[in-house]
Amino acid sequence: MLKKEYEILLQFVKMPWKGLTFREVKKLSRKKSESYVYNSLKKFARSGVLKEEKAGNTILYHLNLKSLKAQAYAGFVSEYAAWKEKHIPYKNLENLAAKIPTSFFTFIITGSYAKKTQRKDSDIDAVLIIDESAEPKKVYAELSHYCELSIPQIHLYVFRKSEFLSMLLEKKPNYGKETVKNNLLLFGAENYYQIISGAIENGFNG
Repeated sequence: MLKKEYEILLQFVKMPWKGLTFREVKKLSRKKSESYVYNSLKKFARSGVLKEEKAGNTILYHLNLKSLKAQAYAGFVSEYAAWKEKHIPYKNLENLAAKIPTSFFTFIITGSYAKKTQRKDSDIDAVLIIDESAEPKKVYAELSHYCELSIPQIHLYVFRKSEFLSMLLEKKPNYGKETVKNNLLLFGAENYYQIISGAIENGFNG
């Protein structure tokens, strides 16, 4: 994937439930060439990563999350964007990830570090989504000591996949909905988009 194409697809993975017009993609990606944006959108649509929807006199492009290929592309783009950030203490988070006692997990940074509004004394808000077979309280207990000793300290939330999906489907605001609107996906982003796909299928629209 070329850098310019990555920057175009990035606009969709930030809010995967939202459709975007050609003009919106061009503005958000800050590309001057209309032909390049148009051709890139058509290329992603032909490959099944994006889908087109007629909306009046215009076309809306959506991330086609029913496609495993789209989930893989979205996961790659999100993780690549997250690991490019300069203000994240990656070593602390890699050390924490190495201690996670389950093979399936999605590791997300949210809060001030995701918004780039952190201060010197800010904690890192982290969300860990685990498999159904794992016990959130036990996983948290195994990781809490490292999180407390970390500098900056890591404020960890642990949810099963089904619990996180349920939060997205609730009508009232909650931490799950806040997480999907404001995040950096460090590990397991492809699994994250599988959850988002299920939420969208059941009516989630941000």
